[in-house]
Amino acid sequence: MKRQLIAALALTALVFGITSCGKKGKSKGLPDDGQLHGVAPSSRQSMTRPPGMVYIPPGTFHMGPSDEDVNFNFTARNKQVSINGFWMDATEITNNEYRQFVWWVRDSLAAIALNYFKTGPNGDTAVDWKKMKTVKYSDPKTLEGIADKLILSVNDRLRGRMELDPQKVIYHVEYFDLKEAAKIENKRQPRSKYIVRYDEKIYPDTLCWMRDWSYSYNDPMTKKYFAHPSFGNYPVVGVSWKQAMAFANWRSLYLNSFLERKKYAVESDFRLPTEAEWEYAARGGRQQSTYPWGNYYLRNKKGCLLANFKPGRGNYPEDGGFYTVRADAYWPNDWGLYNMAGNVAEWTSSYYYEGAYNFQHDMNPDIRFNAKSDEYDQDGNLVAKGDPPRMQRKVVRGGSWKDVAYMLQCGTRAYEYQDTSKSYIGFRCVIDLPAQMRRK
Repeated sequence: MKRQLIAALALTALVFGITSCGKKGKSKGLPDDGQLHGVAPSSRQSMTRPPGMVYIPPGTFHMGPSDEDVNFNFTARNKQVSINGFWMDATEITNNEYRQFVWWVRDSLAAIALNYFKTGPNGDTAVDWKKMKTVKYSDPKTLEGIADKLILSVNDRLRGRMELDPQKVIYHVEYFDLKEAAKIENKRQPRSKYIVRYDEKIYPDTLCWMRDWSYSYNDPMTKKYFAHPSFGNYPVVGVSWKQAMAFANWRSLYLNSFLERKKYAVESDFRLPTEAEWEYAARGGRQQSTYPWGNYYLRNKKGCLLANFKPGRGNYPEDGGFYTVRADAYWPNDWGLYNMAGNVAEWTSSYYYEGAYNFQHDMNPDIRFNAKSDEYDQDGNLVAKGDPPRMQRKVVRGGSWKDVAYMLQCGTRAYEYQDTSKSYIGFRCVIDLPAQMRRK
């Protein structure tokens, strides 16, 4: 059954194959004079600037604390590093944006159950998205057709209502591990050794609003935060690091499928920012600034708080939001990025190691580790033991609505475990694209 699910999900997008590289060796129009003129890999048009993203120019900055290390952790020594340019989401990924991912996976699984497929231009089978748009999930016949794939079992239904089962919304992740393939000891190994494939449950953990806070009434947030349209433009939470990585993988697939259909050049993949990229972007070009807006205060000259956090000894609503606020609330930093301090903390792609700053390169520093999580069967029994918890820590940056001001500082480091979801951690994506897209 699992193999069938994986195989079917692989058919939900057009296969890129060799065509993504254009016509190899195309030399039409070159003079036959025996001289070297060069051959472009493709004459395809490139995409326009990505909506909702801003360009972060290359530069050099001092990575690490810009103020006293009040915890005396010594896990972030000040170090000058250089960062290449990249594009970054101006806001955290919102509920509406993440819901597009969830609904795409839901529709893909529904297409498998309903057998809504068509033959693509290359003779490959793909989801018939035009036909899927006609599907009404309130139709009893549709619900019966997808009951086994997506709907709660009879014993799990409340008053007999046939509702979506979050545990069945599973995305098939597939990517090529370039870092592993680049290791010298892996030279001349088969390509298949570096293709990573796994299934990931991607529905947000809405119960985190209650799980994170003992002896606290947060039931309304559990019931409504991801489900109610009023929170559509608020940052998505309850998403683990692995789910955020799955979102970036899907976003790349979704974009490149479109580019292939339009005969455009296929671009780089979306990904989570590295820890260094995140801090560089948060500073907004300000050297040695404590916060994204500069030094040293949390209020502007009118006395207004500049971020969503825990002011004073716990006056949560003083900054304008009891829990989270809209992803585009408050003033952006000098590069147009919103809420790089406060609102929700954000996942990065980097592995958390206390002494990482001591040995990382000063050019695009990064440290990654693909830790294995524990695997469980459908009954919740442990099937395979993963790596030790210490190896599953990922860097979290920015502080959140429940944190004190220290966590909002640009140089403050924190971590969380990769398979853990919290009501105060979200994420945003980056993509490596040319700077000239700013002018399109």
